[in-house]
Amino acid sequence: MWSPTEEEKYGVVICSFRGAVPQGLVLELGETVQILEKCEGWYRGVSIKKPNVKGIFPANYIHLKKAVVSNRGQYETVVPLEDSVVTEVTATLQEWAVLWKQLYVKHKVDLFYKLRHVMNELIDLRRQLLSGHLTQDQVREVKRHLTVRLDWGNEHLGLDLVPRKDFEVVDSDQISVSDLYKMHLSSRHSVQQSTSQVDTIRQRHGDACRMPVPHHFFLSLKSFTYNTIGEDTDVFFSLYDVREGKQISERFMVRLNKNGGPRNPEKIDRMCALFTDLSSKDMKRDLYIVAHVIRIGRMLLNDSKKGPPHLHYRRPYGCAVLSIMDVLQSISEIKEEKDFVLKVYTCNNENEWCQIHENIIRKSSTKYTAPSSNYGLIISLQLLRGDMEQVRRENPMIFNRGVSVTRKLGFPDVIMPEMKIVGCDIRNDLYLTLEKGDFERGGKSVQKNIEVTMYVLYADGEILKDCISLGSGEPSRSAYHSFVLYHNNSPRWGEIIKLPIPIDRFRGSHLRFEFRHCSTKDKGEKKLFGFAFTPLMRDDGTTLSDDIHELYVYKCDENSTFNNHALYLGLPCCKEDYNGCPNIPSSLIFQRSTKESFSVSTQLSSTKLTQNVDLLALLKWKAYPDRVMDILGRLRHVSGEEIVKFLQDILDTLFVVLDDNTEKYGLLVFQSLVFIINLLRDSKYFHFRPVMDTYIQKHFAGALAYKELIRCLKWYMDRSAELVRQDHIQEAMRALEYLFKFIVQSRILYSRATCGMEEEQFRSSIQELFQSIRFVLSLDSRSSETLIFTQAALLNSFPAIFDELLQMFTVQEVAEFVRGTLGSMPSTVHIGQSMDVVKLQSIARTVDSRLFSFSESRRILLPVVLHHIHLHLRQQKELLICSGILSSIFSIIKTSSLEGDVVEEVEMMVESLLDVLLQTLLTIMSKSQSQEAGEYVSCLLSLLRQMSDTHFQHLLDNFQSKDELKEFLLKIFCVFRNLMKMSVFPRDWMVMRLLTSNIIVTTVQYLSSALHKNFTETDFDFKVWNSYFSLAVLFINQPSLQLENATPAKRKKIIDKYGDMRVMMAYELFSMWQNLGEHKIHFIPGMIGPFLGVTLVPQPEVRNIMIPIFHDMMDWEQRKNGNFKQVEAELIDKLDSLVSEGKGDENYRELFSLLLLEKIEQETWRETGISFVTSVTRLMERLLDYRDCMKGDETENKKIGCTVNLMNFYKSEINKEEMYIRYIHKLCDMHLQAENYTEAAFTLLLYCELLQWEDRPLREFLHYPSQSEWQRKEGLCRKIIHYFNKGKSWEFGIPLCRELAMQYESLYDYQSLSWIRKMEATYYDNIMEQQRLEPEFFRVGFYGRKFPFFLRNKEYVCRGHDYERLEAFQQRMLSEFPQAIAMQHPNHPDDSILQCDAQYLQIYAVTPIPDSIDVLQMDRVPDRIKSFYRVNNIRKFRYDRPFHKGPKDKDNEFKSLWIERTTLTLTHSLPGISRWFEVERRELVEVSPLENAIQVVENKNQELRTLISQYQHKQMHGNINLLSMCLNGVIDAAVNGGIARYQEAFFDKDYITKHPGDAEKITQLKELMQEQVHVLGVGLAVHEKFVHPEMRPLHKKLIDQFQMMRSSLYHELPGLDKLSPACSGSSTPRSNILVSHGPMSPESIKLLHRHSPLNLLGSVRHSSSSLSSHTSSETGNLVILTDSSVGEAAEEMYHMQASPSTSSLSSTHSAPSQMINSAPSSARVLVKGGGLTTLEAEALYLPTEQIQHGRQPCKLPHTAPTNVPHLCPGGTTSRGSPSLPDKYRHTRELMMLLPTHRDRPSSAMYPAAIMENGQPPNFQRALMQQMIGPCKPCSDPNLSVADKVKSVSILQLCQQRPVAGA
Repeated sequence: MWSPTEEEKYGVVICSFRGAVPQGLVLELGETVQILEKCEGWYRGVSIKKPNVKGIFPANYIHLKKAVVSNRGQYETVVPLEDSVVTEVTATLQEWAVLWKQLYVKHKVDLFYKLRHVMNELIDLRRQLLSGHLTQDQVREVKRHLTVRLDWGNEHLGLDLVPRKDFEVVDSDQISVSDLYKMHLSSRHSVQQSTSQVDTIRQRHGDACRMPVPHHFFLSLKSFTYNTIGEDTDVFFSLYDVREGKQISERFMVRLNKNGGPRNPEKIDRMCALFTDLSSKDMKRDLYIVAHVIRIGRMLLNDSKKGPPHLHYRRPYGCAVLSIMDVLQSISEIKEEKDFVLKVYTCNNENEWCQIHENIIRKSSTKYTAPSSNYGLIISLQLLRGDMEQVRRENPMIFNRGVSVTRKLGFPDVIMPEMKIVGCDIRNDLYLTLEKGDFERGGKSVQKNIEVTMYVLYADGEILKDCISLGSGEPSRSAYHSFVLYHNNSPRWGEIIKLPIPIDRFRGSHLRFEFRHCSTKDKGEKKLFGFAFTPLMRDDGTTLSDDIHELYVYKCDENSTFNNHALYLGLPCCKEDYNGCPNIPSSLIFQRSTKESFSVSTQLSSTKLTQNVDLLALLKWKAYPDRVMDILGRLRHVSGEEIVKFLQDILDTLFVVLDDNTEKYGLLVFQSLVFIINLLRDSKYFHFRPVMDTYIQKHFAGALAYKELIRCLKWYMDRSAELVRQDHIQEAMRALEYLFKFIVQSRILYSRATCGMEEEQFRSSIQELFQSIRFVLSLDSRSSETLIFTQAALLNSFPAIFDELLQMFTVQEVAEFVRGTLGSMPSTVHIGQSMDVVKLQSIARTVDSRLFSFSESRRILLPVVLHHIHLHLRQQKELLICSGILSSIFSIIKTSSLEGDVVEEVEMMVESLLDVLLQTLLTIMSKSQSQEAGEYVSCLLSLLRQMSDTHFQHLLDNFQSKDELKEFLLKIFCVFRNLMKMSVFPRDWMVMRLLTSNIIVTTVQYLSSALHKNFTETDFDFKVWNSYFSLAVLFINQPSLQLENATPAKRKKIIDKYGDMRVMMAYELFSMWQNLGEHKIHFIPGMIGPFLGVTLVPQPEVRNIMIPIFHDMMDWEQRKNGNFKQVEAELIDKLDSLVSEGKGDENYRELFSLLLLEKIEQETWRETGISFVTSVTRLMERLLDYRDCMKGDETENKKIGCTVNLMNFYKSEINKEEMYIRYIHKLCDMHLQAENYTEAAFTLLLYCELLQWEDRPLREFLHYPSQSEWQRKEGLCRKIIHYFNKGKSWEFGIPLCRELAMQYESLYDYQSLSWIRKMEATYYDNIMEQQRLEPEFFRVGFYGRKFPFFLRNKEYVCRGHDYERLEAFQQRMLSEFPQAIAMQHPNHPDDSILQCDAQYLQIYAVTPIPDSIDVLQMDRVPDRIKSFYRVNNIRKFRYDRPFHKGPKDKDNEFKSLWIERTTLTLTHSLPGISRWFEVERRELVEVSPLENAIQVVENKNQELRTLISQYQHKQMHGNINLLSMCLNGVIDAAVNGGIARYQEAFFDKDYITKHPGDAEKITQLKELMQEQVHVLGVGLAVHEKFVHPEMRPLHKKLIDQFQMMRSSLYHELPGLDKLSPACSGSSTPRSNILVSHGPMSPESIKLLHRHSPLNLLGSVRHSSSSLSSHTSSETGNLVILTDSSVGEAAEEMYHMQASPSTSSLSSTHSAPSQMINSAPSSARVLVKGGGLTTLEAEALYLPTEQIQHGRQPCKLPHTAPTNVPHLCPGGTTSRGSPSLPDKYRHTRELMMLLPTHRDRPSSAMYPAAIMENGQPPNFQRALMQQMIGPCKPCSDPNLSVADKVKSVSILQLCQQRPVAGA
């Protein structure tokens, strides 16, 4: 039983489910499901991806997750209860997965791998977040990393930008549009970092000072590889400033053993330091890392005699440096350590040891020695940024290594307060530098080796433990021993020691320095010879000053005792001390050595001790009652560091002094207080402001101070108009915030102490103070620069006092104070620009203050704020600041609107801002200021979003006139249009764009009613309505609203939130259109194009709404003009451009037709309407076909065909000349690209024919400039002539040459005339000299509904390419239509094929029927000329199909063999503007056997006449072989029964009896046979004249056979009884023959047919046989073919049905003249049988040296030229060549006997004929005989062997062995 689930509502699929059960839901791994019901281990629910499909799935396939269910029941929604960042990561990864795979397919390999890496990181980070084991800081850090990667991936994949706040996606409904805009900006600028949203306005207005980011250097010593010293060493690292010439940091100390490792084993991998608190200024200094190496050992390294081995001294060894500037860039770019090697240089002179680092930096190479190798100190460096807490958090591994924190000398740029207030370090460090000493030689011959020992002693003489530090990294010690300089009485040390002395031990402590001489003798004693000392504090309580101190040296020896330190503490320690006590007895134990001195320098870094006398005097002011005023005055000279250290003590002192004597000290205390407050405004001390706040709240006790502070403040303000110098007034203004804090806290203390006494006096004094403030602000400052600064200081500080006032006054009271103050400021026109900025910044801070967040105060403050903003916007000043203020206001209003009512405030803003905002936006948009435009657009949208029905109603009611309303509507519509046109928001700001669209459509709905109400009837205003319609059209066409392009998830999300806003606007648009009434006519035709664009949007509902508008337009124009020509013209024009842009589809075409035809049915003008809609629908068919062809990888043929179809439609059906011309040029460009130059010329000729030879000016059009019509036509003619030339169609170019020549001649332009005449002459030469190939023609049928409209169920004839045969053409067509199926029969397809959803191609070759018969029948016209007219200007084509009708006679099949002849007529002649044209008409006739015989004989007679005529007129010279072959074929075939078959069939009495109607035709056939005898007679006479002597035997044989032929025909044709002398074999002269017969003339011969498209064997054009009665059982060894589309194997010959019409006699062509010069270009020779004899090989083309005697197989030489046909057994062949080299000249002459390539089969598609006993039917064999001839071998006994060889060499090509008994 299924039951609804309670808890199990949401889950993730953990195993794919194929749904192989009833109602099973198919689920993929990782999908999420919503569960509705459960039953025994199964769930029923839906996939989130497909929420409309319900199904069941196994429960154990689902991992359940917690979810929140709302609206439980049928329509419940489920949201997973998980972190929103996790949800976003999950959804994003699913979206990326699809795009990631596409990257691989698109070969974007780099991004593919990067994205994979990022996706893996996201999965890992998501897993960490889900683990639940992270701290809050870690969670925040993981989220930061997640969002950074999400934003990176979205940006690189072109996805939408996600606005975030605190790493989570913001809800646009919960924040203002202004805030949303800022979040988008923030996300855009911080893809590489976290996008936590802060209040950017505060930063913009400069309220908070940005704290400088400190830098830190992490240094780690890896090893000391150059340590060959053999002794322990100390290495000291420090930072050194070259320009200042001093160290700026403490020293980091590393103690190494003699092997270079750490002396303390625990220090391995822990020799590292962090140099902290370097400011940005420090990073720009010329800093170096300096390393000093001190060895611990003998006095002299290489001299073991100097000093005993047990005594160790600290001795200088070497130094290394590294420039920070040189390595800063490299270590800034990486976030890890980088290694460097520091060379250690040794000092040449120990006396200069203190300067060795400077010498190395300055490269004073004479003063140091470089190491012998490149090794030295290997260190690693890393640059870190941020405060120490951040550094510790981000780099825990560094601090785990025990890093030594190494501070700067002195305080950092930002000084932190003491720990007891805000928890920071207390610091008390004294840095002491051993500078130098001057000591006496003491009677010794050599100088001393001096060592200084230092102790820190307390007042009681106790040596303080661990108060001396040589450097960080090592523990402090109790004594310090300096390094020893060998034999130097004036040592310079320069060594810095840190003295971390406790504060409680500092007072009374002193330093003692003991000087010893280190002897190098055997004992190695260290002899004490003097000492010096200095106390750390002076008697006045100040510490040792930061300076160099030259101390007195007192003599002593080892026996001297220091147990009683009082003995020397009473002595002066230095000169200043001596001056203080001049009377010192000389009998003391310690005597000063006057010639010796010792210098040290000190620097104190302490948060508790001071060196300042003035500060101490102030803190102890009661001790100096007479100096109080002077002490207060000198406070300004105390350094800021000292003041902040003692801030609380100083403040306490000041207020005590104030209470002591208010009148006397009041002003001075006030000034001191102002000075201290302003000191804390410095960024260096900014962090002490919390100290001040804490002091005021917890420690301040001046209950009476407020009176004096108010009095002094008012006194300053009142004097601001009088004084010239106002520095002190300005300082007081800057300190206003803390002065008010003191005033308010003082009043609170007083009120608390007195139970609220003097409340009225306090309020009154505050009001008087505000009057003074207003007075200062109201002063005219244009003439006083100082007053401007005063006012600016006051305005800057003013907003900071609101919070303090709120402690004492109500919100309304404070708001009134502020309103009065802001209202007292002069308006913009009266003050300068600098004050404008300050004033607006003050207003901005007011808006950002807590005061403005109260609705009570907003109602008071908003009018004055809006007033000032309005003034600035009107004058277009300070736009960015104004936009910031408005953004803050809208943000506050939006937040407040979620909690309460803001109607009144919004009303104020609408009245004050809406109009000026629109005007401002129009100005900004006209200047294309994108940043400002974005700010103000977000402000406008925020305002419109907050407006309700009431606000819109008030707005529209408040307009005084319709002109005002019109101006407002025009403005807001214009702004909205610009907003969509300019793309103010980037493409990927989808959230922002959608919200904008939603606000626009909502606003337009409110404004529509006002438009309809005020501007429809008598007050109709075209401009406003047109603006409205343009806006609506732009809105619907917005790219961001085209949901079809979005992913399903994104589409669902948008629909759920906003719906389809296009539909909303379409309804609004349609409604407004209907409201127009009779004014609709004003928008015809203007709005047709825009509305058409809307209807093309791929949204069915929008189309249904908008398409009927076109019916409305047609109706209104019909009413007005009686027709709708404008609608028709505009619709057609716009349709073309819109469809070409990719709009529209097949569904639109159908819907357009359906909806409009349905509407038109009811109209009186329905006929014209239906005609128009039909035309537009057909145009759409063609446009869609054209677009589909143009995009994608369609073939040129399809593109050209589609363009021709569309072009013709524009011309013939809708007569759009401009569109027609545009497509002419598009078609021409396609032809040129495909190198169809002839077609390109014909295409351009179409445009040329539209022009006249006139001087009418033409405008600029396409690529043509402005010019006269004559010039354009001339240019076109020249271009067309050029294209005809490139296409070798010179005959078409010559008429144009003549036309141009006439024009040039009429204008006397002889130069151009000469050029064109030469061009014409060149074309004539080209016709006669250049060889051109005759193309093949193919009929193609396109059947099925899957073809484009322009091809569907139509048939075409196509002109093939050069050398292209049927098979190649078929392959090309199938490759162009890869889905098509080739039909294997020629029959016309039935309806099942025509209407099926598939593609069928039917292809076969066809024969052209020339129109120019006259030129082809002329005797003297060269064949090169005739060849052109045979295949050009062809409009009719034919193909024949043989079939038997009635009973078939096995002995003579010609009796029943009929021909089905189909004639195709095209729409245009070929060639033309396309390589193929549609079949316009097809005619089908049946040719009877008798008629076919007549045509065959007639055609053969014509061929003989033409050939004989060419020899008679000497058009063919030299080689007589062609005539020999032709005569032999006819005579020999006739002798062997060719014509006899016709005699048997048609001259038989039975036939004549049965067909009495054929008597005339039988007579015609007899006459043709008689004519053939006469023609042969003339041919033999001509042959006798030109025959070579060696070929005489052949001629004699022809004469003999001719006699036999005559004899066979004698009885049937009695007219043959008189033979010519030549025919009888006599020696009658040739002149008698010519008298008898005369030259042959083909004038009366009717040209009909060249060859059948059905008969393979009819492919020989100039065959040598007439019809024969029988054929040999051996078909013969040699078959001549000329069509590569026929199968290559000889057996394929028998798969065709033969047609008598295709016999050699049917040819009407004489041998072309070029055959005398070269072999036919496409001839193929097919060999069947075992091989060729020697003579056969010779007769073909083999060189004589390759010929072998006897019958041998043909073996072609490897060196045979590639352009010669290779003839091999088996029937394979290769293509021939137009010419052969001279080497094969004899072969070439014999090849002239081969037929030309024109006569070839027209189709290979008909089924094979029925075979008889494995052989082809009789009629096929007869046709074969007719073509290849049944001539017997020469067996005449009168011929010699040599004669036989000579004759056979020619006859072999057409001779076959006859069947026995034939």
